[in-house]
Amino acid sequence: MAEKMLKFVGTPQAMPVKRPAAERRHDFQEIYSAYARDKAAEQAARCSQCGVPFCQVHCPLHNNIPDWLKLTAEGRLDEAYELSSATNNFPEICGRICPQDRLCEGNCVIEKGFESVTIGSVEKFITDTAWERGWVKPIQPRRERPESIGIVGAGPAGLAAAEQLRRKGYQVAIYDRYDRVGGLLIYGIPNFKLEKEIVQRREKLLRDSKVTFHLNCEVGRDVSFEELRQRHGAVLVATGVYKARDIAAPGIGLPGIAPALDYLTASNRAGLGDTVADIESGVLDARDKHVVVIGGGDTAMDCVRTAVRQGAKSVKCLYRRDRANMPGSQREVKHAEEEGVEFVWLSAPQAFLGNDRVSHVRTVRIHLGMPDASGRQTPQEIANSHVNIEADLVLKALGFDPEDLPLSFAAPELGVTGWGTLKIDWRSMMSSLDGVFAAGDIVRGASLVVWAVRDGRDAAERIHTYLTTKAAAAASMAAE
Repeated sequence: MAEKMLKFVGTPQAMPVKRPAAERRHDFQEIYSAYARDKAAEQAARCSQCGVPFCQVHCPLHNNIPDWLKLTAEGRLDEAYELSSATNNFPEICGRICPQDRLCEGNCVIEKGFESVTIGSVEKFITDTAWERGWVKPIQPRRERPESIGIVGAGPAGLAAAEQLRRKGYQVAIYDRYDRVGGLLIYGIPNFKLEKEIVQRREKLLRDSKVTFHLNCEVGRDVSFEELRQRHGAVLVATGVYKARDIAAPGIGLPGIAPALDYLTASNRAGLGDTVADIESGVLDARDKHVVVIGGGDTAMDCVRTAVRQGAKSVKCLYRRDRANMPGSQREVKHAEEEGVEFVWLSAPQAFLGNDRVSHVRTVRIHLGMPDASGRQTPQEIANSHVNIEADLVLKALGFDPEDLPLSFAAPELGVTGWGTLKIDWRSMMSSLDGVFAAGDIVRGASLVVWAVRDGRDAAERIHTYLTTKAAAAASMAAE
């Protein structure tokens, strides 16, 4: 093993080949090439096989990272895939979109000086290879169970739960208000980070595994929530959070100002071949426009990089804190800068100017003061520091809040927290309604895909416990 591993001292870190910025800024294809098999093995062999794998500890799914790196280094890719997929329902998706620089790779014990193992790229390579070689098979439960589970939401939490429940033999039906499966994976994340066929092949796998999908079906409009509860032995709410946060500033209602998700959804729909009126009319098309994106998270990074590819004249990202304090992935910031995006740090919008439509964003410079209760420095405006930035299209990427589910589901007894998320017992993951569970962003607020997968898997286990306990109690009563 010593010969196979510990190569970080002599082998430098090497990411897969990244296409030049001048080339990739004109298309929506993924920016990294795939590893060649020998290169993946070489990079996996850089793992130190340390006694305390912080990479695994800091992964929300606690993936067996050192183990499948070792198997990859030894060329045992089929075993590496089995181990990787044992803890993660979508390793090839997480390998593409997880902020590894903040999670596994950022906590690699060899990161300082020798640079971390390229965990995400190897993870992507393992599962892409498994798909190419036909190792990924539809689910065939050992036995079929009569109980059915209804899942509201076809995003990562709902899909992960569906797969886990189907493996146990349950009958699973997923309801989603959109016309495609995937939630933010299909409509919120651009192709240059996650090509849509990667999501679509997962959908096909679940369909082949006899998971039923009811699309264009909105709970509270096309089917009542109470009807779902009557139809299924348990219901999992995994709707995510889609309500865009807004800015209270003069001129916010001017044409040319749009929520980030509307913009990304329009772009992704156009990429999928749909006719999108707001793209055709130019309303949500950045071509030949000065674009300003407000926000510093991953959604903001998706917007600025999409605007570049649509042919914007200029793209600026306004963020009220500095680079070190931004919530988005630093790797994404670097990609954006390479592609020509200008970051305006320590700057906040104060008003939006224009007559018939937005023409400028009036900004004010920010000073970071003393830390607040969360430990982050408090942004404070600097007097007389206003600057007007030209803008034909302004995108608001300020995060998302949950919709009022008790209202939209016509279920006022469904408990919510002070933040509007669904209130659950974290031990059982059950809501205030018996047999109704919740997982993902609708519980924890806007978060990472990998956390949604973790929640979906946990919810599946809790639902299984609930249904088996209920069945055992019913059998016991019948025996008496």
